[in-house]
Parts: sequence; C-alpha cells; structure tokens
Amino acid sequence: MESSLRERFARLGPIRGVDRVQSGSPATFVLRLPTDRRVPKTIDGMFVLARRGLSMLRAKRTIEALLEDGRVFVELPTVEDPKAVTDDLARAGIAAAPVEPPRLPDVRQLRERLRLTREQFAVRYGLEVETIRNWETGKRDPDTTARSYLRVIANDPQHVEEAYAPTPSI
Repeated sequence: MESSLRERFARLGPIRGVDRVQSGSPATFVLRLPTDRRVPKTIDGMFVLARRGLSMLRAKRTIEALLEDGRVFVELPTVEDPKAVTDDLARAGIAAAPVEPPRLPDVRQLRERLRLTREQFAVRYGLEVETIRNWETGKRDPDTTARSYLRVIANDPQHVEEAYAPTPSI
C-alpha cells in the first residue's frame, strides 16, 4: 500500500526552522576543515550559516565547497558577534576565523623601507605619483583594492616588481 507524499515526509520527522539572528553587521569568514580529519557536522554548519542570513541553498553550497576545497570564504549578512560564529562552527567541527579588512598601510614607511623615491615607487609598481603623495600626506586613503596591493608589495616587493615589469624582448 502506497502512502501519500505528506505521510512519507511526516515519518521523516519535523522540519527544523531556522532561528535567524535578529541584528548584527556583515562579516566575512574563512572556513577550514579540521586538521585531525574529523568529519564535520555539515547540517549543523549549514544551520549556523543560515542563522546569520544565508539562504539554506547558499549555506549548503558553501559547505559543499568547503568539503571539496578544504577552505572557503563566506560573507555572512548578519553577525551578532564573530566569536559566537566561530564557536558555533567549532561545535560543528568547522574551523572559522573572521577576515579582517586590509588595514590602512603606512605608504611612506613602506616606500622608505624599499629605499625608493615617490617617482621610483610609482614607476616600479604602476601607481601615480600624485596618488602616492595624497596617501602619504593623509589627503586621501587607499581604497580596499589599493590596500590589498600595498600589502602584497610590503610582503614580497621583488615578486610584485617582476610580475608588473614588462619583459624585455631581444
């Protein structure tokens, strides 16, 4: 005797609703699989993400990407406290850390550490001299993309220069 679809779903048990966080700010996190090869509680992880404003489908796809790649970045729309998110995900067997926006670099200090004039720095890394002057004098702040680029320059100036410089032909 075949049962109706409703009866079959009823046997599966009640469907849990998502108790969403009511207030908070957007925040980005990097999620990683545990290093001890424990299998994470994927459903619990999806609910943690959904509580912070992701749709269940997007939460599911985020966890699937995590399982496939071992690491994933996710922006959560409503985070009440980053520690609460990391603790909730840790209970689900998922390591998480908030991704901080790039800090405002000290451009003058970076340039002087590299022993470059403003003109040399601009030519070497493809920037405008006036832009560098504005950053150094505080007239303007670098935007997020520029901050990231400056951080890369600070961490590995030689490779950035090699990547940016045109290859001479013989």
